[in-house]
Amino acid sequence: MLIKSFCFFLFVISVGYVIPEPHLVPVLGATTKDWNPKSFWYYPWGRSGVHKGIDIFAHKNTPVISPTHGIILFSGHLPVGGNVIYMLGPNWRVHYFAHLNEIITTAGLVRAGQNIGLVGSTGNANDKPPHLHYSIKTLFPRITHYDSHIVHAWEKIFFINPEEFFEGKL
Repeated sequence: MLIKSFCFFLFVISVGYVIPEPHLVPVLGATTKDWNPKSFWYYPWGRSGVHKGIDIFAHKNTPVISPTHGIILFSGHLPVGGNVIYMLGPNWRVHYFAHLNEIITTAGLVRAGQNIGLVGSTGNANDKPPHLHYSIKTLFPRITHYDSHIVHAWEKIFFINPEEFFEGKL
């Protein structure tokens, strides 16, 4: 029974790596000019110490689209992120969308390019220009990305630079 369970576990893990993964920018119409490429892992940054994603600036209520296929794990309001969505995508990556003015989708499967929310400035961004805070966290650490010369080095092995994701450099 233990061997069957382990084999099933390996099968499930493997499936997460074979699902196709589009790499779309999650703000409709956004280009590289809409975020600062140096903002990923910028230090010092607020209560978390380091900025673990990028802020994509856009007009309020610009559609936020799913950058890849996925399953919505959580959508709701959190004190810091405001209106947020957590989505599990291919390769066991959790995509985090924060400061949404409105959440369009709340549960279930989404496809790449599907509208999931609207750009806003909720949570701790209420006094800042409208933007989407977007980050990607992997469930399995990328040990080869460990760099002891950076702040929070052990934590960075779980995060992916969204700009590299958009460019398909993973």
